Amino acid sequence: MEYKAVVVDVDGTITYGDRSLDFRAVEALRSLKVPVVIATGNVLCFARAASKLVGTGGILIAENGGIVECGMVESDTSHKKECEEAFGFLEKHFALERLDPENRITEIGLRRNFDVERARDLLKEFPEVEIVDTGFAVHIKSKRINKGTGLKRIAEMMGLDARDFVAIGDSPNDIEMLQASGFGVAVGNAHPELKRVARMVTRGEYGAGVAEAVGELKEKGAIR
Repeated sequence: MEYKAVVVDVDGTITYGDRSLDFRAVEALRSLKVPVVIATGNVLCFARAASKLVGTGGILIAENGGIVECGMVESDTSHKKECEEAFGFLEKHFALERLDPENRITEIGLRRNFDVERARDLLKEFPEVEIVDTGFAVHIKSKRINKGTGLKRIAEMMGLDARDFVAIGDSPNDIEMLQASGFGVAVGNAHPELKRVARMVTRGEYGAGVAEAVGELKEKGAIR
């Protein structure tokens, strides 16, 4: 099968662990003739900046699928109240620091300075909400929204199917995106949970893994 687009995570995939951009990934992604979609748990303005830096076309998935942009912006804020209630509950047990509260509109981002596993246990009282630790931030989000639902919507906006995409990531919040895509890639530094659902696990880590996957798929004629 020849895939028609690529969707790629940012932190830990096209960046190093310190969030600096890995130019091996940039070079590989810029070599593609198919559209490249940036997918991140971060806010929309960050996703736009990342797209500019990488040199992709400005098609975006932000806030773990809560916001998509392809010529127009769509956001699903219908579950934010549930997230706020869960945050208020957790705030009674931890000293929590919110990230980008003025820009994050579909979920809640938190600094990774508290016991996430204990927080998950406490949030069993909120069955519609989940807590996701990406290794860079902690997200309180609706179980109904993820990068997989974001990919399906962005594919529709592009006149494609999610199975037309190669998806590349490193974190548990990329699982649904890889599962929805036609071909899922986990870079070498990826979380074990993501590696279990990937069709390809690269030897290279971070941007080297992205470049490895792009190179192999181009060589096999699976992508242009």
